[in-house]
Amino acid sequence: MDTNRDPQRVESETRAWIEQVVVGFDLCPFAQPSLARGGLRIVISDARDPEALAEALIDELVSLQRPQAETIESSLLVHPEALGDFARYNAFLPVCQRVLVDLALVGTFQLASFHPDYRFAATPDDDAADDAADYSNRSPWPMLHILRETAVERAIETHPDPRQIPRRNAARLRRLGSERMRIALAGCSAPGEDQRRSGA
Repeated sequence: MDTNRDPQRVESETRAWIEQVVVGFDLCPFAQPSLARGGLRIVISDARDPEALAEALIDELVSLQRPQAETIESSLLVHPEALGDFARYNAFLPVCQRVLVDLALVGTFQLASFHPDYRFAATPDDDAADDAADYSNRSPWPMLHILRETAVERAIETHPDPRQIPRRNAARLRRLGSERMRIALAGCSAPGEDQRRSGA
């Protein structure tokens, strides 16, 4: 295996991102309490194509329904070998939603998406392409975030205005600027890995 994509390294970088970026910049007010409760699981998939990744998603959804997994509030399915290109990743997301429908799990789980090159709106405008707000969904590796609906509902009940979180994040990240966020994200990676990933 390419040591740059060793599962332990990928997991370490993912955890660094959660702690330093997601929690560190308060992008998700629910992340730290979930971490403290041990409610987050990180799964590193060796899938190399969309078909294998869809199977990995199914396997994780099935696993999360087992009684021993009931304390897991959400799971990050990290797939370093598949869909490194954001356009292909984005095109794959409807397939993931279809998996939820086919397994009759809509209303039980929901999905969120994160990618190193995440963009909320594809546009030829150079400034928009470097929108700091995109860093709310940029991660060291491509991943799918599976969230248990009951956990989401409990978290929302404790927040005064959860609908404002995306808008607040966008405003905060734009104040910080793209360069600062790029450095923060790169700081989660092992030396040389940021350059390696950008060429994937």
